[in-house]
Amino acid sequence: MGKEEFTKEQEQLARFAKALGHPVRIAILQMLAKQTCCYHGDMSEVLPIAKSTLSQHLKELKDAGLIQGTITLPSVKYCINEENWALARKLLEGLLVEVTKADKC
Repeated sequence: MGKEEFTKEQEQLARFAKALGHPVRIAILQMLAKQTCCYHGDMSEVLPIAKSTLSQHLKELKDAGLIQGTITLPSVKYCINEENWALARKLLEGLLVEVTKADKC
């Protein structure tokens, strides 16, 4: 019997987790979650980071599919990608439940 391959869900969850793996990206998502519609403006005026650094973090979140929008610094138009965010939540919840139910050694 050979080694098992990673499932599509495992790979997707790892991609989401990687995108969530920085405090700036968490702050960006929290900021977007508070908006009633897409965010318009210069996030670097709100977040304590340089515009170039902000652009890199926005790109990581966008590449992971957690946000959608356009980068036209200094102004941005971003929203949480509702469909992918729901998938990320489902996958994360599934992992947390699975680990919680695991037999303890």
